[in-house]
Amino acid sequence: MPSSADDALSLALDAALDRVVDGVRALDAPAPLVVIDGRSGSGKTTLAARLRDAWPFSGAPRVVALDDFYPGWGGLAAATAITADDVLAPLAGGRTGAFRRWDWVESVPDERVEIAPGAPLIIEGAGALSPRAAELADLTVWVDAPEQARRTRALERDGDAYAPHWEEWAAQERAHIALHHPAALASLVIRLP
Repeated sequence: MPSSADDALSLALDAALDRVVDGVRALDAPAPLVVIDGRSGSGKTTLAARLRDAWPFSGAPRVVALDDFYPGWGGLAAATAITADDVLAPLAGGRTGAFRRWDWVESVPDERVEIAPGAPLIIEGAGALSPRAAELADLTVWVDAPEQARRTRALERDGDAYAPHWEEWAAQERAHIALHHPAALASLVIRLP
């Protein structure tokens, strides 16, 4: 049976989705580039999936998660650069964007993944929104939630694989926020319980 916290989160996500869908509808872009950033466990992955499923135009967008290309547990800053320089900049210029998938088991780069221009795209992940990404994206979203709720959700989702890295990752998130001020760059700021 869902708890009242689950119900509150679901209702907040519904309201957030409505705001983001309205933001996409208001764009004058044939293939919008949407960037969703937020700290671990904030709800950005769930929001991105819901946005894909509720996309207001024909042709559902592709969702790319920074989890696919963080170069390891210390790779948040590198993924920020990859997002802007290797994915968004080429796409905004009508060229193919790309990244190298990260093999989390072997801790090495894996295959190259290409993203064709001219189709809608949602990029989500901690570190996705920087000043350069904000210049290139059509809609930017910052998702925030209280630390304890974020931690609980993240550890329930990823369990023992993530627990030893929580503090290291949180420090990288704090550095990203201090350097790039993603909430101030966002078209929309979403606060979830």
